[in-house]
Amino acid sequence: MDAIEEWTQAQARVVGLVEGLGTGQAATAVPACPDWTVRDLLSHVVGANVDVLAGQEPDEHDPAWTQSHVDRRAGRGIGALLAEWEPLTGPMRAWMGEHGTRPVNDVVVHEQDLRGALGVPGARDTPALAALRERFAGRVAAAVDDAGLPPLALVGETWRTGPADAAVVVSASDFDLARAVLSRRSAGQLRSWTTRGDVDPYLSCFAVLGPLPEDDLVE
Repeated sequence: MDAIEEWTQAQARVVGLVEGLGTGQAATAVPACPDWTVRDLLSHVVGANVDVLAGQEPDEHDPAWTQSHVDRRAGRGIGALLAEWEPLTGPMRAWMGEHGTRPVNDVVVHEQDLRGALGVPGARDTPALAALRERFAGRVAAAVDDAGLPPLALVGETWRTGPADAAVVVSASDFDLARAVLSRRSAGQLRSWTTRGDVDPYLSCFAVLGPLPEDDLVE
């Protein structure tokens, strides 16, 4: 995977997704980030890149840091946010070439958050999303191990992880499993997809990026 190219393509898709949105659509709540609107989430994505280039990205993306991007851009419309973001493409590509491609994670996760809010599915089989699914499935597995629980299996249409004889098996689409390991599916959804065993002791292991959503996320 060319991660820098994946970031560039994801940025272009997000720009195409939000440019031209009216004020009402920009104010649409984002179910995956319930404290934010579409405009707020775009503010964070743009602000994160500004901070990365300024050397002001913390090791952990804590709520105070992410909210600062929104607060500093209060009152700006979608057009102004894109005008701030688009000139950063070249500098971000150069930064990732020198420092690593961690910023790919943020834009790929939030692209799907925005798509879910706007009801515009797409980009579900990109190499970047597949890589994120693999990486965060590993983090879920590590949390399971840390909790002293037997191994868990996740079984998709073309992808799976975990032993065949796992005590607990969660079966869903490849895309839903990608979103699940990114803390974007509810406890109720995980229970409904469990085809073997009891997933309840494992639910906290899926909360690798924050609490699971209270309501089902159907994207």
